[in-house]
Amino acid sequence: MSDELAPTAVAVLSHIVKSIVDDPDAVTVEVDESGDRPALNVRVGDGDLGRVIGRRGRTAASIRTVTRAAASKDDVEIDIEFLD
Repeated sequence: MSDELAPTAVAVLSHIVKSIVDDPDAVTVEVDESGDRPALNVRVGDGDLGRVIGRRGRTAASIRTVTRAAASKDDVEIDIEFLD
């Protein structure tokens, strides 16, 4: 698992998520290259997942949009998963 695949996307995603949650030290972003497209798996601390997803998933959708735009700078298409 390396973040050399999409370093800009990983950095942007980490920064955004850490600025939203209560416990930024608990945020981890892993690159999963096992599927068709690479996926960035985001894990947050207890109680922070709802804050990251937001009402009706709007915050998560916005995070995905911005991160995918950053990934285009790395010339890669990615998926973003928010995991418990």
